Amino acid sequence: MKQTVAALHKEIVKTLELQYVVYLPTDFNPNAEKKWPMIYFLHGINQRGSDIELVKKYGIPNNLEAGEELPFIVVCPQCPAGSFWPLENDALMALLAEIVEQYPVDQDRIYLTGYSMGGYGSWDLALNYPDTFAAVAPVCGGLVPGRNPESLKSLPIWTFHGDQDSVVPIQESKMIVHALESMGSSVKFTIYPGVDHDSWTETYRNPELYAWFLQHVRTSQ
Repeated sequence: MKQTVAALHKEIVKTLELQYVVYLPTDFNPNAEKKWPMIYFLHGINQRGSDIELVKKYGIPNNLEAGEELPFIVVCPQCPAGSFWPLENDALMALLAEIVEQYPVDQDRIYLTGYSMGGYGSWDLALNYPDTFAAVAPVCGGLVPGRNPESLKSLPIWTFHGDQDSVVPIQESKMIVHALESMGSSVKFTIYPGVDHDSWTETYRNPELYAWFLQHVRTSQ
């Protein structure tokens, strides 16, 4: 028999589910016309599952739980058990669209960050949707193997990594930074000397990060 060529054309309905935590600034007024900048925060691998309180264990939501105040709407989704943030891009973008619909988010000032697995998620989500975010700050993460960071070259990026990281080697960040620099990107790279995997504590307690976010407004539409 000769080989024949055919094509499948079928619509599939996909159900997306993500739990999440939302922080609203102290002076937030839902009835005001003010639009707020937003931070989209992606946690690490050990906070996956169905216990939403795990999301508050480290990073920005942990700081907020301890009483820190930020001039941002902060949205912290939880990755389902057994999954990986780069596999949840559809759900993350669907949640972002819902948040923008429900809250007065300034869509030109949406900032993306995450640590460890969330660092991988930040790189990957920004790579796939570079026109969505005003700036990105991945912490001790890397790119999914085989991905080209070219779409990130014009996006403001500040990445962080400990030079003694035994979980995600610093080379993961160095490879991306060097690739972006070769494309003319002005990516910022902070290396913590003597620090193992926990780059997030110092990063998210640094007020300079939040000031840096607010310096950037999305230019691509």
